[in-house]
Amino acid sequence: MTGIVELRVPALPEYLQMVRSVVGAAAGSGADLTPDRVADLRLAVSEAVANAMEAHGLSEVEDRVVIRCDLSDRWIEVEVTDRGSGFDPDSLPSLPGVDSPERLRYESGLGVSLMHHLTDETIVESGADGTAVRLIVHFGK
Repeated sequence: MTGIVELRVPALPEYLQMVRSVVGAAAGSGADLTPDRVADLRLAVSEAVANAMEAHGLSEVEDRVVIRCDLSDRWIEVEVTDRGSGFDPDSLPSLPGVDSPERLRYESGLGVSLMHHLTDETIVESGADGTAVRLIVHFGK
């Protein structure tokens, strides 16, 4: 099954559960993904959407956050787009590995690293007019 699902949600945390549910349903519809991989994608998307919502709040943007699920025969790609002020993805600090006890010393700033760990590909493009995060999970992995 292939197709596209697009959501435009207010930058309010009460919409996170709905986004996770829709992404989970899209990922599970005809895709050859295990329940664990669907859960990983849902968590990665949740992190991306929460970051987008925070960017809108910090920039006082009233536009909606856009979540686009593109399901192909070989992968699912979820793109989360915001209209915040952007950030430099290369300026994020290096973090200890996800299994390292040192990681527990970090209280924030783990989202992008977590997205990279939970998906097959994470692409972050950011500029003054906003950020787009593309999360890709390949089937059969």
